[in-house]
Amino acid sequence: MEAMDAPISNFTAVHAGNPESDVAEVESFRLRVDDIFQKVDKLEERVNEIEQFYLNASKKEGSNSKGSSTLKDKEKERHVPSIRKQQQEASRREKAAEKRMEELIRQFGTILRNITQHKWAWPFMQPVDVKGLGLDDYYEVIDKPMDFSTIKKQMEAKEYKNVREICTDVRLVFKNAMKYNDERSDVHVMAKTLLAKFEEKWLQLLPKVTEEEKRREEEEAEAQLDMQLAQDAAHAKMARDTSNELYEVDVHLDELREMLVQKCRKTSTEEKRKLGAALTRLSPEDLGKALEIVAQSNTGFQATAEEVELDMDAQSESTLWRLKFFVKDALKSQGNNNNNDNNKINNNSGTNNNKRKREICDAIAKTAKKKKQKPSA
Repeated sequence: MEAMDAPISNFTAVHAGNPESDVAEVESFRLRVDDIFQKVDKLEERVNEIEQFYLNASKKEGSNSKGSSTLKDKEKERHVPSIRKQQQEASRREKAAEKRMEELIRQFGTILRNITQHKWAWPFMQPVDVKGLGLDDYYEVIDKPMDFSTIKKQMEAKEYKNVREICTDVRLVFKNAMKYNDERSDVHVMAKTLLAKFEEKWLQLLPKVTEEEKRREEEEAEAQLDMQLAQDAAHAKMARDTSNELYEVDVHLDELREMLVQKCRKTSTEEKRKLGAALTRLSPEDLGKALEIVAQSNTGFQATAEEVELDMDAQSESTLWRLKFFVKDALKSQGNNNNNDNNKINNNSGTNNNKRKREICDAIAKTAKKKKQKPSA
């Protein structure tokens, strides 16, 4: 993107046409580049989202490494539907589970009616009349009062999520009575007797409750797995689409660059000579980047070879302009770094880098010398 913006900013300096026409063309190119930048910003946000998703997925996989092999096998065997279908399926399962739980609550209601119809159930049907009975210390002993009328109201209002919650409150009714009243009192004996009858009937319903809980747990795990697979598929598709769009933007940039270069004047022989000389002043790192620019438009050029021959006359105008602006910025930055970090050079690594730089510079000079020695036509 930087290589694209630089020629546009210098377009008026290198174009040999009408000044007013130049300004209009520059503005046209700038608007097109701005449009590309906006697309790139959106694509960057999408790339960050994809990266974050897979980073979180990787952490989860690491924390659940014990069951990862089984999970991967299931992933291979099942078709991955869309997230929307998964949400619809999860909703259907939830409704089915609610109906099954309602049936269990209905069966539990039968047990509850059987207990409340017992002749000893009357002390537990309504909240304890603390003031009427003068039970001043009741709330100091009992943390959570409970009675069958309260349980019935909560069942009718569907405040209980499952049968076990109702069972807990039924036990609480009797345990409160046993806790507050002496073991030899009638209320304590009545509560203990009814609690034993309740536990006996509860054991008959418990296998169905346990089976439903296990089934729901399995369904929730399966739904979670399906949703995860759907999310994986969605983000994989997003990654592919983003990659394709980035490629299209890259192609568009190349086309725009070529159009811009065609509007520019040709690079003179003297400018090519100066550019070749400027390349020899680059740092080894920047020199490598410059050679990569050449390799982008010349597939046969090996930028990382031990010895390279760079013929400036054989380079396209696009490559020459990109090199020109890159070298200009690199030398400027290099000059600033040399002023600030002149005393922080590593001698060992510097020796190897300088050797590589000398080899490339010698090759460039060798190529220029050969061309100079050729007889003119």
